[in-house]
Order: sequence, then structure tokens, then C-alpha cells
Amino acid sequence: MLWLLALLPAAGGAALWASGVRARRPLGLAAALVLAATAALAGLAAAGGWTGAVAWSGTLQLTAALPPMAAAVALTVPVVALAIAVHAAAHEAADGLARLVGLLLVFVGGMQLVVIAGDLLTLLIGWEIIGACSWALIGHHWREEAAPAAGRYAFVATRLGDLGMFVAAMAAYAGAGAFSYAALSGLPSPYLEVCAFGLVLSAAAKSGQVPFSPWLFRAMAGPTSVSALLHAAALVAAGAYILARLEPTLAAAGAAPAVLAIGLLTALAGGVVGLLQMHGKKLLAASTSAHYGLMFVAVGAGYPGVAILHLIAHAGFKATLFLAVGIAGERAGSFDLDRMGYGRALPLVAAASALGALALAGVPPLGGAWTKEKVVAAAGHAAPWLAVATILAGGLSAAYAAKLQFLAFGRHGPAAADRPAAGERAGLALLAALTLALSLLWLPPVNRWAAAALGAELPPGKAWELVASLAIIALGVFAGWAFARRGASAPGAADWLGLPALIDRTAGAGVPALARAAARLDDRLFDALPRLAGRAGQRIAAGLAEADGRAVDAGVRGTARLSERLARAGDRFGEAASDGLVTVPAALAGQAGRAARRLQTGMSHHYYALGAAGLAAMILVLVLGGL
Repeated sequence: MLWLLALLPAAGGAALWASGVRARRPLGLAAALVLAATAALAGLAAAGGWTGAVAWSGTLQLTAALPPMAAAVALTVPVVALAIAVHAAAHEAADGLARLVGLLLVFVGGMQLVVIAGDLLTLLIGWEIIGACSWALIGHHWREEAAPAAGRYAFVATRLGDLGMFVAAMAAYAGAGAFSYAALSGLPSPYLEVCAFGLVLSAAAKSGQVPFSPWLFRAMAGPTSVSALLHAAALVAAGAYILARLEPTLAAAGAAPAVLAIGLLTALAGGVVGLLQMHGKKLLAASTSAHYGLMFVAVGAGYPGVAILHLIAHAGFKATLFLAVGIAGERAGSFDLDRMGYGRALPLVAAASALGALALAGVPPLGGAWTKEKVVAAAGHAAPWLAVATILAGGLSAAYAAKLQFLAFGRHGPAAADRPAAGERAGLALLAALTLALSLLWLPPVNRWAAAALGAELPPGKAWELVASLAIIALGVFAGWAFARRGASAPGAADWLGLPALIDRTAGAGVPALARAAARLDDRLFDALPRLAGRAGQRIAAGLAEADGRAVDAGVRGTARLSERLARAGDRFGEAASDGLVTVPAALAGQAGRAARRLQTGMSHHYYALGAAGLAAMILVLVLGGL
């Protein structure tokens, strides 16, 4: 039954896609029903302790399980996706809408398979599904030149990291003879280290961590609804989730410091990029990298439960902001923040965005603020200076959140705009309600219950960390307001501090050069072997042909000459011998006849009389002699 968590949305999405339904309301309603059923199944599975297993072969088995952390994410994904799918059905272009909504549901199915996977083989299947879906969804507007190119870029960047997942799976099987998560803890060295660092590489690529971060900017070529699901509850969330899920393996392999370093670097760099960025969706993309970086920090510090709690809070407020900015950007005809300012024209959208922005900034009492403070506490548990660096990352988050809100939904823009459709408003309302409900995490009984439900330990915070964090947040909000008023950016720095240009100059130029060098090597070395074998074969064939001409053909020619000579000899002696077989017996018979004729006088009765007389005389002599 647990497999239904992945199969239900995947099958429902495929059916919607195949149906080609064009009407927005039936499409949104059908998607909402499928995702609501998926969320209900997740609740039942978590309560019932469902598991699943499928025998692939005698040695390979696909397994599914739902431990507490996985159950929390399995509930979050369909709930957030429900709001996004309803919004997509009402908001996105009608052309290809059934395909878009259907693929969003298949995307959810792939993410659910990642969440419930109990082994690396099952995880790889889900990993591949969400990677393929992200490529298709980013390139949804395939008639536009930029969209397919952006999809390919994102796909290649994440596929490069996916090599780590394959290496991890191979190391697990080589070291333990199994793919199950339970077997990873018993891996001997160096298989354990190879597996752990392969997982870190793959997770960093999926979650947009440095140096893979630029692909998230390219992914903004997709529809806003795709961006919202991609960043909030699927694909990008997969990297942070799998590290939290397998944190004991990372700790045992000594990979925790690397996870912490990657996360902290990305959180700080993403904060700077977000503050400088003037494209609404790209600002949110930089924010996504930064906040998944904070989740990496929590995992690296040894508190995976804190990472999962921040993942859930982030899913709610980040999806809210994406949908709100999408509505404003559609009306402005651009995602340039300078061209928005829909605070008066879209007050309900502005209010929902304000909730999301406050949570993104880490302003109490929003739930995102509580989970961010727990990340600070986790970092402080590892080292005080890490807490300071994490607090600084939180201040940058407050700055770009304030900048986004002041520019996108300030009161400097038009006084009126088209009212959002009912589905758009419903999706925003659901996400805003989720963001607001998570404010209850500030209450000690609620956060203790959440920790117990996740089976997680919460790090005790220090008073100075909270005071310093709130002070930096206040400074960040002020800095965001100042940047919004100035409305300027540094284009090179805003594009991931020049990292994409560096990638283009190195990997972009280096990879084709490497490919050409590899082609030359292939021609000179690897292709030389077949060519050598071919030339050797030609020489052998020529030698055999020459031998054939000298030996075999000579034998044939000798046989022909011998046959010719025998034929001539046969012509000379054979005819006489053949004729003699007839003529000699005939001559002998004639000669015998002639001799017999001489004995025959023609007076036979005389011979008889003489014989009789001679016989009588002999008898007489014998008789008289006896007397």
C-alpha cells in the first residue's frame, strides 16, 4: 500500500495529461482531488506504519518505509503541491495546460518515491523521475528558444551531480552486497566514505548549492507554478531531505564538516546574490539556494530534525512568494522588480506575500523564524563562530526579503490591476494559512511535540544567539528597504557573483576542448587498434591469397595437366584395349571354329562304325585272353 503514495499522483497526472482537458476548473479540481487523496494516504501510512517491498531479482529488492522524518515530508509535499496545482490550473497559459498540470502531479509522484525509498536503488528511480520531470517542466514553453535551452542546462547540471548518487549506490553494493539504508552503517572503509561523499555531491547539485547554484536561475525560464513546486517541495528539496534522512551515514564517514561548509558558503553567497538581484524570480531562486544551505548547516551540525522542520516551513513561505510574484509579474509583463509595486492594486496578494516575506526574513512569530533560529542554535552547538556566520546569513535573508516585498508590493505602482482568478486566490490562501499555522512552533508544547513526532533532538539555543539574530534581522530589513529605494543592482555580482561566467569560461570552453582532445585520443589510440587489426587482416588476406595462388592454384593446374596427360594416354591405348576386349575373343572363337572344322569330314557314321568295331575287338581280346 505504501507504493500508492508515489503511484497515485503519478497515475493521476498521466491520466490528466492524456485526457487533454482544456477547461481550467475541472482540471484544477481533478488535480486537487488526486493530491488531497495522496495527502490522506500519507497520513494513513504514517499512522499505520506502512512499508513496501518488491523483489526485483533474487538479490535486488525495492523497499519503501516511512520513518517519522519521511512521514513529515510525505505529508508536506502533496499539501503544498495541491495549492500550486490549483493555482497553475487558473493562472498558466491555456496552451498545453493539461500537460503542465499532469506533469506537476507526476513530479509529485517522483518526489514521493524519493521520500519513501528505503534503499539506494529505489531512491535512484525516484531521483531519475524528478530529474526528467524538471527538464520537461522547465522547458514547458518549448516554442520559445530560451525555455528548452534552460531545461537542458538545468538537466545537465543536476545530472553531473547525479553521478555521485550512482557512485554511492555502487559503493554500497560493492561493500555490503545490498542497497538498503540499513546496510550503509556497516560499510567498511573506503566504501563508506565513497558512498557518503557521493551522496553529498548529488544532494548539493539537486539543492542548488555552490558551485551548482546557477542552474536555479536558468530554471526560472519555466512557468511560475513550476518554479514554486521545484523550489518549495520537489527536486531542490530532495537534496536536503536525503542528507537529513541519511545523516548517521554522513557522520560515520566524516562527511558532516563538508556538508556544513557547503551549506554555510551557499547561504552567505546566496544572500548577497539575492540582495543584488532585481529579477523577482531570480531573487527567490537565490533565496532558495541560501535556505537549503541553512538546512545543510543543520545536517552538518548533527541536527537533521531541524533541517526537516526548516524544509517544511520553507516550503510554505517560498511557494507563497513565488505565486505572489508570478501574479504581479504577469500583470507587469516582466519580473523586473522596478516595474511592479502592486500593493494598492492587489492588496490580498500583497498581504499573502507579506506573510511569506516575514517568514523568509525570520521575523517572529512566523514559523520560518523559529526554524531559522534553531538552525542558528545547531550551528552554535558546533562552534560559536558558525552561529555568527549563520546569523549573518539570516540578516542577508531579511534584507532581500524586505527588498522583494517593498518593490513587488509597495505602493509606488499602478492603483488598479486585473483581479486574480479564484484558483489563484485559493492557492495563495492555502499556502499563507500553512505559513501562518507554523507560527505555533514558537509555543514550547508544540515544538516539543514536533520534535517527538520527528524523533528528533532540538539544540538548546543561547540567549545571545537570539538577541544577535533579531538585531541583525532588523538591520537586514532596513538594508532591504534602502536597496529597494535605490533600485540598483550589480549585474555581474547579481548573477551568482560571476560564477556562471566562470563556468562558461572553464567548463563551457574547457569541456568542448576536452571533448576534442578525447576525440583525437580516440582516433589515435582507441581507433588505432581497430585500424591496426584491419591492416593486419588485409595483410593476412593478401598472404593467404598469394599462398592460394602459389599452392592451391598450382595443385589445381597440376591436376589439370595430369588429367590431360591421362586423357591423351587413354586416347592412345584405351581405345585399342577397349576394342581388344571384343575383337580378341571373336578372333579366338573364329580360330577354334576353324580348327574344329578340320576335324569334321562330314562322314560321322564311319567314325561310329569304326568305334564300334574297335570296341568289339577289344572285348574279344579280353575274352580270349581270359581263356
